[in-house]
Amino acid sequence: MQAPHPTSGQPGVPFSTSYAALALAVVTLLAALLAHELSAYSKRRAMPPGPFRWPLIGNALQVPQVHPWLTYSRWAHVYGDIYYLDALGQHIIVINSAKVARELLDRRSSIYSGRPHLTMLGDLAGYDRMLLLQPYGDELRQQRRLISQTLSISTIGQYYDIQEAAARRLVLGVIDNPSPLEGQIKTHIASIIMLVTYGYTVKGTEDVLTERAIKVMENLSLGETPGTWLVDIIPQLKYLPSCMPGSTFLNTAKAWRKLLYTTSRTLYQWSKEHSENGTAHLPNLCASVLANADGKATLQLEESLMWAALTVLAGGLESNISTILSFILAMLHYPDVQKKAQAEIDAVVGSGRLPQISDRSSLPYIRSVIAEVYRWLPAGPLGAPHALDEDDVYDSVFLPRGSLIIPNVWHMLHDPDVYPEPDVFKPERYGGSDIEMKKVTDVAFGFGRRACPGFHFAQGTIFSIVVTVLATCDIVPVVDDHGREIIPDIRYPTKAALCPEDVKCVFRPRSEKAKSALIHSTTSIL
Repeated sequence: MQAPHPTSGQPGVPFSTSYAALALAVVTLLAALLAHELSAYSKRRAMPPGPFRWPLIGNALQVPQVHPWLTYSRWAHVYGDIYYLDALGQHIIVINSAKVARELLDRRSSIYSGRPHLTMLGDLAGYDRMLLLQPYGDELRQQRRLISQTLSISTIGQYYDIQEAAARRLVLGVIDNPSPLEGQIKTHIASIIMLVTYGYTVKGTEDVLTERAIKVMENLSLGETPGTWLVDIIPQLKYLPSCMPGSTFLNTAKAWRKLLYTTSRTLYQWSKEHSENGTAHLPNLCASVLANADGKATLQLEESLMWAALTVLAGGLESNISTILSFILAMLHYPDVQKKAQAEIDAVVGSGRLPQISDRSSLPYIRSVIAEVYRWLPAGPLGAPHALDEDDVYDSVFLPRGSLIIPNVWHMLHDPDVYPEPDVFKPERYGGSDIEMKKVTDVAFGFGRRACPGFHFAQGTIFSIVVTVLATCDIVPVVDDHGREIIPDIRYPTKAALCPEDVKCVFRPRSEKAKSALIHSTTSIL
């Protein structure tokens, strides 16, 4: 007997399986919203202030998908340092000051270290295995330990030569071929991270594993962009058949998962095999962890290590690429800052050698320039979201369990009461004080038990590139056919990470001696 066509219908079965699933999702959502409204009713008076909320949908239609941190910042001027939003039943607490963030995310980190559940990236695409999306628990602590034991402040000195060599190769590459600038930055930053993490040497700008790693990073950035995926708001949609109209996200997630797992396992297995036979660069993160296990690494340890290593790669790529592009953009818009930074390098380092990471303590203005880049265009303008595990009270207002906690990093670093003229790039605002600069990096690199574990390593990478560029080159605009300078606008895409778009420039050697020094100093390490 032939089965009926799934859309032909039968008595008592008025909908196809697909439409039944959609109806179930809608009914479930409405029930959840109603339950939310009823349970929250008695507590509303104690909640933080916030914009008007419509019944059932709350503020869902008021939060833009494009650069939401700017809207959050405008609301901060109205509702203060902490306010409340509701998006289709999801409690959202937006934090707009470093003081409040320190109290809640640092001092009360035992209940503020959760991660919101992202259905698209987690359930469907598999990124929840990475530290970035791990719920707080044993696995997260394990991955952080594995990263910290290799990239702590006491161990990163062994990687300085790698960072310096990559910086010099990057500068030489841009001198000879200034376009595409972003592609060269991606390749050379990837070369640093992949060598340190896996012992893998990147083979040019078209290296297959590097291209895969960059794509994994780009998918991560797209996947965590607020408001992009309806399935994050209505998780029941993940049960829809992939053939149903509107379910293309399922095929997207399937492709992302395949690339993620293939890339993570290929890189890890390459590192393990080649570190054992001596053909990988040593030391590297994977080899160091396995060596410390002394041949007794469990499958669980190796699985944690594989995902921790990929976290270092994907997380480091995105933030470092964004920071370097923002630095170049700042130098194009503020040439006087560039000249002042170059003068400090000339006075301290001289022209007889290239600067090194070990010179950092003697170059306060360069450190100030880097801190100002982090402040002016922070790579993560909303910071990594946290989740509240228990009901809490702060400053007499009620914060409900399950709330999504959003650190509005943009406002913390652009609050005119803290940083006058916040849109102006002004390294002098720190007065050369590391204490003042630390106030910026403490915000830009995350809070509490979710702070970036590779902070010190990232600082070395950024410093080596910035100081090498400034010591050897002038960053100047490209010119059009009529000889007019084209200074790129300050524009960035609608992703979670703030990465400037269409930045074009020329690295003009300050002297032939400077270019020769770059050529002669470049080693074969990368």
